[in-house]
Amino acid sequence: MREISYTEAIREAAEQIMEKDSRVFIIGQGCTSPWYVGKTCDGLLQKFGEKRVIDTPVSEAAITGTAIGAAMTGLRPILIHPRMDFLYLAMDQIINQAANWHYMFGGKVNVPLVIRGIINRGGEQAAQHSQAIQAIFGHIPGLKVVMPASPYDAKGLLISAIQDGNPVIYIDDRWLYEETGEVPEEIYTVPIGKGIVKKEGKDITVAAFSYMVKEAMKTAELLEKEGVSCEVIDLRSIKPWDKGLLFDSVRKTGKLVICDTGWQTGGISAQISADVSKNLFKELKAPIEIVALPDTPAPASRVLEKIYYPSAKNIVDAVKNII
Repeated sequence: MREISYTEAIREAAEQIMEKDSRVFIIGQGCTSPWYVGKTCDGLLQKFGEKRVIDTPVSEAAITGTAIGAAMTGLRPILIHPRMDFLYLAMDQIINQAANWHYMFGGKVNVPLVIRGIINRGGEQAAQHSQAIQAIFGHIPGLKVVMPASPYDAKGLLISAIQDGNPVIYIDDRWLYEETGEVPEEIYTVPIGKGIVKKEGKDITVAAFSYMVKEAMKTAELLEKEGVSCEVIDLRSIKPWDKGLLFDSVRKTGKLVICDTGWQTGGISAQISADVSKNLFKELKAPIEIVALPDTPAPASRVLEKIYYPSAKNIVDAVKNII
């Protein structure tokens, strides 16, 4: 099977589904600019034209409301917010409108909208351009949240999100854009809410999503040399998340480290920890460890960034703390 990059996988998914379904269109700030969206939209404007690839003014609430309205009429927008931080400006539209309409209209109206929120952490971008705020959307009934870690999942989850019929927050991370992997040429889907075992192990479970899956795999390689067998779980989706898969793994190992790309307090990792503790209390052989961002804004200093963002070293320390 051929290998392509994470960015090419996103671009290919959009192109193929736009060819197949005339209802799908792209709208957002800088969706024609590599500076905003990398190469994830390369060539789409030239192929589909300005009516289906719409580069908008900077007005997050307005374009989000426009996309929601279009979705309610039966179209299937892919709304791009090139910096996830500025989704805060569209919260009313996303949380009060998109997430609620299906329920408030008694199931007679759907909002088949995909919101691509891009995380732009690192590179001295500081506190207003580096945030991973998936936990906020995971808190809201009516929204689904996916965070692919591989090119295969980046394509398959985007197609699933477009076809889902409900509002899906699709979060991609620029730190993954150059990652390559095997990706089928044809259209395929990755089920929303289904995780995957990336590496089998017997001593401890390491659950992760997005770029932390890469760090978790590094951790497993490092610890294998020291005789510690890690089972690595890529959750893929965080709302809903695959409780059955993770619970089965923790029943086997009795120990769990959760790796989050956001802050720990009130985060997805805290929720997962609570659910595991409630359901598997007797099977746990040690307290659950969480590796996440410290509860501070992102620094602008390159030196401080190296300390701020968790890596394989932090996961190794967490595993050894349990073992």
